[in-house]
Amino acid sequence: MRRLAVRAAQVILLSHNKPFLCRIWEGADPTMRAALEVARDGAGSTLRAWDVNQDCITEHDRRHAMLRDYLVTNTPNNREVARAIRHALEAFCRVAYPEHFPPGTRLGAFRTLCRQRIGTPRQILSAQDTQDLGDVLEYANRFHHDTNPAWETETINDAELVDFVRRTLAFGKR
Repeated sequence: MRRLAVRAAQVILLSHNKPFLCRIWEGADPTMRAALEVARDGAGSTLRAWDVNQDCITEHDRRHAMLRDYLVTNTPNNREVARAIRHALEAFCRVAYPEHFPPGTRLGAFRTLCRQRIGTPRQILSAQDTQDLGDVLEYANRFHHDTNPAWETETINDAELVDFVRRTLAFGKR
């Protein structure tokens, strides 16, 4: 597409695949690109400007920003913040340890594997990092539907949440 764009007077690219469109957008010359989207307009549709940069932000990036913002602004949406902890940990571990935490596996199983390998040549995380992962995961599980049937009504202590948000963000910097 990029090679064609430099040879043609104009290229119009249509797709339902946002990640594909974002990659094309990011690689295109900023002075030579424009983005439009088809938006529902009453019973029909219309073309309007599309903020590609905003749409290219991943869910992980949104959750990570929510956690960081919570520490600064103490937003009232603390239940969403508590739920985001587990997702942020999972996303980090999937990228940092793909051979040990592939898609389809659970964070608890990854933690168990890390514990089993402490002190062996196949160690994944240090003993302290494994303990920190376990502590944060246990807290985050209180706000996860698979691990707590009452996750939607679980009481949230703000000081505790602040501590676990800090620990989650620190874990991702190791």
